Amino acid sequence: MKPVVLVTRKLPDAVEDRLQRDYQAILNPTDQLYRGDELLARAAGVDAILPCHTEKFTAEVIDRLPERVKIIANFSVGYDHVDVAAAKRRGLVVTNTPDVLSDATAELTVMLMLGAARRASEGERLVRSRQWRDWSPSFMVGVQMTGKRLGIIGFGRVGQVVARRARGFDMEIHYHNRRRVDPELEAGAIYHATPEELLPHCDFLALHCVASPETVGLLNRERIALLPDGAVVVNASRGVVIDDEALIAALRSGKVYAAGLDVFNNEPEIHPAYRELDNVFLMPHIGSATRETRDAMGFRALDNLDAYFAGREPGDRVA
Repeated sequence: MKPVVLVTRKLPDAVEDRLQRDYQAILNPTDQLYRGDELLARAAGVDAILPCHTEKFTAEVIDRLPERVKIIANFSVGYDHVDVAAAKRRGLVVTNTPDVLSDATAELTVMLMLGAARRASEGERLVRSRQWRDWSPSFMVGVQMTGKRLGIIGFGRVGQVVARRARGFDMEIHYHNRRRVDPELEAGAIYHATPEELLPHCDFLALHCVASPETVGLLNRERIALLPDGAVVVNASRGVVIDDEALIAALRSGKVYAAGLDVFNNEPEIHPAYRELDNVFLMPHIGSATRETRDAMGFRALDNLDAYFAGREPGDRVA
């Protein structure tokens, strides 16, 4: 008898094909978002759940899951949507999908930096609305990336790939991480022991830290004040690391020249001021959204399921 797996969102065709081959898969062809009681109801009679970051496994939800559910194999590298402590108390295995989305997220980060610095949102709107009239030396002047200082908070897999890509723009790399990485991984990047030490060196600032109680509101008013005037801020990690009111005030005053944001607090119901500001380049949480990466994420989640049901330790276990 094949294990029964509840799949909470519409996954790539190749991933669903493998799921249906190896498991009794309960798919979500309409890509409906399951919340609370509906998620629990759909979990009845299943052995495993393959969710995305959009499903919230709070302590209450985990405590109410049917006993038959033994593993949550996330289709995401982040797992802040799962109460890991509650899962451990219950003996519920939790896995994620690291490594496979670093290149795609780094590409998106470079796009955010360029889009914010070169006023891509404004320019695109001008062309579409037929408001573009002619060329002028003072028209749509932005900020150049080449040769600038890039600060990265969170120098893990994604942060390190961003640093490699940014070197193609001759950027000087500075970083803060919970611990200093090995010199070969630094590749000349300059380590700063605290965000406060890093921020004065950031013409561009890229946030790539995990969501945790320590990083909620990390970029706040006091830390923004430490940035050079006219810095560019980009975030492709989690929305909670930014204090929205503080960043919006800095964007309005010009302290921060522009921001490129792919993630937000309370997404998709983002702070309305972001939509009103011309100097914000907005993306709808698509850091991993390439065909290659989404397939790889799905296969990684299935590798974890395969290991668990074969009696082996899943390679990406986080609980």
